[in-house]
Amino acid sequence: MDEEYDVIVLGTGLKECILSGLLSVDRLKVLHMDRNDYYGGESTSFNLNQLWEKFRGSSKPPPEFGPSREYNVDMVPKFMMANGALVRVLIHTDVTKYLYFKAVDGSYVYNKGKIHKVPATDVEALKSPLMGLFEKRRARKFFIYVQNYEDDDLKTHEGLDLTRVTSKELFAKFGLDDNTVDFIGHALALHRDDRYLNEPALETLKRVKLYSESLARFQGGSPYIYPLYGLGELPQAFARLSAVYGGTYMLSKPDCTQLEFDEEGKVRGVTSDGETAKTKKVVCDPSYVRNKVKKVGKVVRAICIMNHPIPNTNDSQSVQIILPQKQLGRKSDMYVFCCSYSHNVAPKGKYIAFVSTEAETDMPEAELEPGLSLLGPVEETFFDVYDRYEPVNDHTLDNVYISKASLSLLRYCYSC
Repeated sequence: MDEEYDVIVLGTGLKECILSGLLSVDRLKVLHMDRNDYYGGESTSFNLNQLWEKFRGSSKPPPEFGPSREYNVDMVPKFMMANGALVRVLIHTDVTKYLYFKAVDGSYVYNKGKIHKVPATDVEALKSPLMGLFEKRRARKFFIYVQNYEDDDLKTHEGLDLTRVTSKELFAKFGLDDNTVDFIGHALALHRDDRYLNEPALETLKRVKLYSESLARFQGGSPYIYPLYGLGELPQAFARLSAVYGGTYMLSKPDCTQLEFDEEGKVRGVTSDGETAKTKKVVCDPSYVRNKVKKVGKVVRAICIMNHPIPNTNDSQSVQIILPQKQLGRKSDMYVFCCSYSHNVAPKGKYIAFVSTEAETDMPEAELEPGLSLLGPVEETFFDVYDRYEPVNDHTLDNVYISKASLSLLRYCYSC
């Protein structure tokens, strides 16, 4: 270990493994360490015994739940946009040869107490029960504008400079009502709150356009894809990629949080087990450098085991439901995610559902009730509450690059 590396990566979460793989492909000498004895960090997938051990201690899961090995339960589940940045990275690096993906069956939005399929095109807008007749026509015009919009073709801009026009002003141009704006902004553009309304509209338009393009890519019921055997396959695939290109991996290094700095405050190495690996750059998740991050929120999540699909989703074997903040009287959205044996994450006849949101009160588990009420009968529920951190250091000064902790199920839909 007493060697010099171009980059040392701490933590084998998805972001860290992606970066490790990309850096190795660029022929940089990479050392990748993790305090755990498994890959994935917060993005790992647990079998049933591991899930029970994490949340129930020494007790064993009931035998009626089926074989433990047939479960692959993600701790931070995320669907991916079929035409998004992460998928392009997978294709560019050829990591797809290590993975198998399958389209997600359904994409739904919660509105006025009911679940509705998310309309993403002008044709779907005309069929959607979310809108009245005249609103459907206005929404159809908006979707046509989005589909036709090209950055380098001013004719498609219709006189609008979307780097200056806000999303709120763009919606107003098409006369869209609040309900329509709600599902476009949150269920298509996947904004977590309403701050985007006062920001330039170009980002929102690109997100809606990406949603539509991703929906068309596999001709399925949603724009999302998900790896067979769970998200935990992704970090391992990028770790494999890094190793192929010379990356060095060390697991079970509990003391690898000891960063060494020179007199100018720049990182010069990482010490573990009395040995120091030298480097001029460190990439890590927030848990490895607590003195360089700040708490910015708290996430609450319920993990539920069921023996049926979520009601009112056309018996979808995999589905996402977005509950926009306004529909719940909250400051942030709530997300419901469900997958099953169709993605090899549970035995046949079993479904794994997740309900997740940013905690806003001192009773975070109670906040999940609107999402939990959509699931129907649940056989077992596990609650997980954890803090979310963001870096406060200046990486240009210390050369320590810290990833942001994930909030929602949607973190990897638009970017990696």
